[in-house]
Amino acid sequence: MGELETGKQLRVRETPIPGFLVIDLPVHGDNRGWFKENWQREKQLALGLPDFGPVQNNISFNAQPGVTRGIHAEPWDKYISVASGRVFGAWVDLREGPSFGATFTIEIDASVAVFVPRGVGNAFQALEPDTAYTYLVNDHWSAEAQGEYTFLNLADPTAAIAWPIPLEQAELSDKDRAHPTLADVTPMPPRTTLVIGANGQLGRALRAQWAGRTDVEFAGRDRIDLARPETLEGIRWSSYGTIVNAAAYTAVDAAETDEGRRDAWAVNATAPARLAAIATAHGLTLVHVSSDYVFDGTSALHGEDEPLSPLGVYGQSKAAGDLAVEATRKHYVLRTSWVVGDGKNFVSIMAGLAERGIDPSVVSDQVGRLTFASELARGIDHLLASGAPHGTYNLSNDGDPVSWADIAQRVFARLGHEPSRVTPVSTEAYYAGKEGIAPRPKQSVLDLSRIRATGFAPLDQHEALDAHIDAIAEESRGS
Repeated sequence: MGELETGKQLRVRETPIPGFLVIDLPVHGDNRGWFKENWQREKQLALGLPDFGPVQNNISFNAQPGVTRGIHAEPWDKYISVASGRVFGAWVDLREGPSFGATFTIEIDASVAVFVPRGVGNAFQALEPDTAYTYLVNDHWSAEAQGEYTFLNLADPTAAIAWPIPLEQAELSDKDRAHPTLADVTPMPPRTTLVIGANGQLGRALRAQWAGRTDVEFAGRDRIDLARPETLEGIRWSSYGTIVNAAAYTAVDAAETDEGRRDAWAVNATAPARLAAIATAHGLTLVHVSSDYVFDGTSALHGEDEPLSPLGVYGQSKAAGDLAVEATRKHYVLRTSWVVGDGKNFVSIMAGLAERGIDPSVVSDQVGRLTFASELARGIDHLLASGAPHGTYNLSNDGDPVSWADIAQRVFARLGHEPSRVTPVSTEAYYAGKEGIAPRPKQSVLDLSRIRATGFAPLDQHEALDAHIDAIAEESRGS
């Protein structure tokens, strides 16, 4: 029997398998036995162990040396240690990607633990009698989940694991003997990203951004309607890794009515709170799109840490949604402004007026930047792909701030019409005599320094606007 190593310092070590970690555990012993902190969240997180949120603890008791189990890749993360005895552990990366087939082995006694990411094949061989192999997992076992396992043969020649006790002398199950070799293994795909609100402007932009990806699932209102909470039920959330909430109630003026107020709060506040609870329960990343309307527009430049100060029902419901989403640990709240994408929006409306010979009056005292849906989609992709720190980010196009009237005049000019056909007016003059109008922030310029610090460079709004107008003109000529 091997001698237990005591006196180690707590540390986390990386291995050739991405995300697979070895944890050295301090063990304190005397003539009575030994004691260790097997799982200590605060200390281990500080050293780089993922906060994987275990929900189930399992123990495998192995009566004799030579008992060998695996190689099983499971659809959850595991934290493995032994309570008594020793094991020879072997792991093979069975995930899609460049590390597929990477192998790592280590002997585990009470002073060693390992963190096994989802999709990494796990196996062990007991080296001592009465070995208790214990592991925490971050999802509950079910027969449905077992159908998502990926298996590899213990004797696979490519992995070529040097078992201390030869397999012909070991105790194996018939199922483990029958598993396929690496050449016949279908790699475990990554967890799926679910886009809610997939048919809106942002949803369509995300379809274009992630075209060809098989790990993204798009759900329109026919499947998930945030105004109807029951559509969130019955979904196997543990099969997802990320939720992108691209849905919102955006009828700013209608939100001031009795019916609109209820709908705005249901979609913009209550539903994000439910999504945040789901994300917390299943360890998911939640991406939520917010608005400049959470501010009252009295600041010339809005930073992410500015206190919330919404003026109307729409802004109030969006602010409530932000607070709800921020309660789940792995979140990205993206505050944006003046969104333009595929479909009806301010730019398309101005283009239509120009072509029909209508001369509009447009407000000139509301100042901000456009956010093209394609830019918002690109920013979401960047944050997720780069693993940027979770939190709240402003995200719009860059460039000198402008008014709505400035944008309208640029649309007219780009389409070959006289920009003076657009008459700049104040907000008060534009809405004079109209009822049920929601208050608008006068200043909507967002500080982009935080998202720039992650390596994302927002594109200039004026260049993006010109390209968008040209696309509208080309589509008009082709129709």
